[in-house]
Amino acid sequence: MDAPLEKIADPTLAEMGKNLKEAMKMLEDSQRRTEEENGKKLLSGDIPGPLQGRIQNIGEQGHIALLGHSLGAYISTLDKEKLRKLTTRILSDTTLWLCRIFRYENGCAYFHEEEREGLAKICRLAIHSRYEDFVVDGFNVLYNKMPVIYLSAAARPGLGQYLCNQLGLPFPCLCRVPCNTMFGSQHQMDVAFLEKLIKDDIERGKLPLLLVANAGTAAVGHTDKIGRLKELCKQYGIWLHVKGVNLATLALGYVSSSVLAATKCDSMTLTPGPWLGLPAVPAVTLYKHDDPALTLVAGLTSNKPTDKLRALPLWLSLQYLGLDGIVERIKHACQLSQRLQESLKKVNHIKILVEDELSSPVVVFRFFQELPGSDPGLNAIPAPNMAPSAVSQERHSCDALNRWLGEQLKQLVPASGLTVMDLEVEGTCVRFSPLTTAAVLGTRGEDVDQLVACIQSQLPVLTCTLQLREEFKQEVMGAAGLLYVDDPNWPGIGVVRYEHANDDKSSLKSDPEGEKIHAGLLKKLNELESDLTFKMGPEYKSMKSCIYIGMASDDIDVSELVETIAVTAREIEENSRLLENMTEVVRKGIQEAQVQLQKANEERLLEEGVLRQIPVVGSVLNWFSPVQASQKGRTFNLTAGSLESTEHTYVYKVQGSGVTPPQTPSGARTKQRLPGQKPFKRSLRGSDTVSETSSVSHIEDLEKIEHLSGGQDASEANSPERHPGVPTPPEAEQTGALQDRAQRLEDDCPQMRKPRSTDLRFTQPVNSHL
Repeated sequence: MDAPLEKIADPTLAEMGKNLKEAMKMLEDSQRRTEEENGKKLLSGDIPGPLQGRIQNIGEQGHIALLGHSLGAYISTLDKEKLRKLTTRILSDTTLWLCRIFRYENGCAYFHEEEREGLAKICRLAIHSRYEDFVVDGFNVLYNKMPVIYLSAAARPGLGQYLCNQLGLPFPCLCRVPCNTMFGSQHQMDVAFLEKLIKDDIERGKLPLLLVANAGTAAVGHTDKIGRLKELCKQYGIWLHVKGVNLATLALGYVSSSVLAATKCDSMTLTPGPWLGLPAVPAVTLYKHDDPALTLVAGLTSNKPTDKLRALPLWLSLQYLGLDGIVERIKHACQLSQRLQESLKKVNHIKILVEDELSSPVVVFRFFQELPGSDPGLNAIPAPNMAPSAVSQERHSCDALNRWLGEQLKQLVPASGLTVMDLEVEGTCVRFSPLTTAAVLGTRGEDVDQLVACIQSQLPVLTCTLQLREEFKQEVMGAAGLLYVDDPNWPGIGVVRYEHANDDKSSLKSDPEGEKIHAGLLKKLNELESDLTFKMGPEYKSMKSCIYIGMASDDIDVSELVETIAVTAREIEENSRLLENMTEVVRKGIQEAQVQLQKANEERLLEEGVLRQIPVVGSVLNWFSPVQASQKGRTFNLTAGSLESTEHTYVYKVQGSGVTPPQTPSGARTKQRLPGQKPFKRSLRGSDTVSETSSVSHIEDLEKIEHLSGGQDASEANSPERHPGVPTPPEAEQTGALQDRAQRLEDDCPQMRKPRSTDLRFTQPVNSHL
């Protein structure tokens, strides 16, 4: 395998090796070189056109694998005799290397693009082996004795349906074997239950045909008890096929006994492409069978040389990496998973689901919060006295937080290759599988350390948010006008909805008024520049308009948050109603003003007489005897909502004072914050120990000084002038001392100066001459 290609005996292979060496030299001469253009790194040999800049960094071994496809097309143009010899040598060498690397002695190989295709061909081989008359009688043989294919409940979804479609079998031929429920892993096949199913099928006249075992399930990487399964299959004559990511560890020096038992199975499926970071490399199914005629009928072997060329990309890649390179890549991935697993054991509130299998290259973890009356070692399972609704709500809350944690970690550490998945028993979890991602993403040990640091930095936010949810729910339920909305898929503090006056909960129609109020509320909350995030909820059914509150830290004042939401929403609703009422008042005022002006015009006509309305005669009369008519008009007072005469304005040249508008009612709690303190932060005013030089004590001294000085000014205003010889009372001396102290405080701390209160009053009404 590691020998130079020039030493191969076959002259065709020697010539091919020479050309391949020249191609490798050309690749080395055209290495990547970085160029600064528009702040981007370009490749000297990048593909022109729409694919430029879109090809991932595949490395030299990736180029070798891609070169194999082009080289296979050129080889297919050789004459038949040379092509047959060359393809046979490539196929035999690749099969021999894979069997030696993964400890599968005297095996044959079938190369295929689809990962499940090899299992379908193995099922076809098993049918031909167990049914001798299948070639002649076909379906009649299967009808008289129906075959049974056993799949684990933890198998990849859709695998059984794919096999039935490829083999033309009905779905009753599939048998789903449950996993352990009382003892052992929750993702391992229950061997005792499998034996019971096999005996029941035999009694019913069925034929147990094939069993698919997992050496690393698709979800969490658990390995079935392959040794016991092999004994059971040998007892009942069942074909045993093994698949899974843990088969890659067979190339290492130390292999666990459960995975090592897979070398004794009848067939196994390998996916070296993701394990080694090789693009466009086929999957391989290794199997053991002595009858070449049956393998040919089943489609595992072919007489076409072009079909044998599927192994060429893998043949080139294996020679380029060598045995040491292959083992090093798989070993590096396993070390990354072990490094993460050992680090997560020291992190609180993180549970690892594959702790019992240290050799598994898959790490699945989940955030959990310990509940009262639960065992921390059982993943915070609620106590039996908890209601089912409370258990379900707690499960959904943790699932939402884990989904948020997984998405955050994927963004913070993209080189980790994390995935978020939902398990039936555990719930939402985060999976780290470096064997399928590390070679492509280039994951290193530093990335694992960064991942652990990011998890630790996010844990306080997760823990605090989960604790504040119940407090937020109670505060919202106790607040008037607010409705708590239970959305289990939201990872934040909670969801709240404001119930306005015209809110119809039973109606499924759109609520424009509610949407307008919540849109204004969302804008006001985002303007506060707090650490919380606010979003608008979906607009359907009972959740037409909601405010979604995001993750929180441990210093959030929930009561202030709920009160702010309630008061702000109420003010927005009142302002909206005030505008609508004002519009109606103005409309009615305009109509009334038009009626009054029309009456005034009629009175003016009667006062002036009919003769003055004639054009020529009226001008002469007005010249001899002008009419002293007063200017009459109407002004509309928006505050009082009434019409007033403008005679006072034109006579005295001033506008009427009108009525002073009342102050806008506001129920918001005016909470005094320290300089630089953000909204909804818990203040230190309620602490027991306050320093004498703290800002809180300064504020209290200033308030006391103002109170005393105010009382003294009032007393001096009512008392006669004090003579110079009269002694100063002790209250005055105390006030003077406090004032001196306040002056020193203001000089030392300019930011502690208390602004003077100003009375903003709108005394001038808005006039509208109609």
